[in-house]
Amino acid sequence: MSNWFAGQLSGIDWNTLGLNLVKSTWYILKVLILARLSYIVIIYFLRRLLVQRTGKILINERKANTLFPLLRSITFYVITFTFILSILKNVFSIETGTLLASASVLGVALGFGAQSFIKDIIGGFFILFEDQYAVGEYIKAGEFSGTVEEIGIRATRLRDWSGELHIIPNGSITAVTNFNRGKMRALVDIHLPYDEDIDHAMEVMHKVCDEVAGEYKDKIVDKPSVQGVIQFGEHNAVLRVIAYTKPNEQWELERELRRRVHKAFLNEGIRIPQAYTFKLHEK
Repeated sequence: MSNWFAGQLSGIDWNTLGLNLVKSTWYILKVLILARLSYIVIIYFLRRLLVQRTGKILINERKANTLFPLLRSITFYVITFTFILSILKNVFSIETGTLLASASVLGVALGFGAQSFIKDIIGGFFILFEDQYAVGEYIKAGEFSGTVEEIGIRATRLRDWSGELHIIPNGSITAVTNFNRGKMRALVDIHLPYDEDIDHAMEVMHKVCDEVAGEYKDKIVDKPSVQGVIQFGEHNAVLRVIAYTKPNEQWELERELRRRVHKAFLNEGIRIPQAYTFKLHEK
């Protein structure tokens, strides 16, 4: 046995083997460096075109921030796949055409097991194609809500107000509420005891609305207005104020209206219920 093994080793052309090993290693290094440089150059131009926006602006900022991470991921996968095919063909002498054909057949066989993955990719495509939401927008998708940080090939990343990051597969997003498209409603309900003068209270609220409209005019689309009495509760009447703001400004306006109405009521001697609870519409 040892003699047979020694004979096999003696039949090897070590010079040729070493030369081929050096050539293969050098080829892998060249392709790896070329792939890395290609990725860096492509990402550099994508970043300048979409994120830094030094050239001609072709699309708006939010769409640019949405497309950049997606194109970055696609670029990485395409370059990596090309690198692997090149190594298999030129180093290991594997026919990539046959390999791709076999992979396509295997892909069909595995397709049933990868339905959720394919569903996520298709869902992501339609999210981008239909422009349902973009990076930086505040949305609600199912039970989760937050600011969109990234729309990937497979999943969407949402950051909520507590700082938690939600990673939601695109295929599971069946309904989306977007809080950044069009004007948004700010709604404040004010509870007033029945023994207080409603007309006086509404007059004070009108003054507050005019003050807020002047100070927040750059954030308001339709200025605050007192709708009047909308409900008679068990112990209190309910007065409502409504305004329309630019996206993501409605919560701040609601908070400011509540604060100023409360302060104005105190200055005018208008009592508010001790068990007073505002109807909150905050994030």
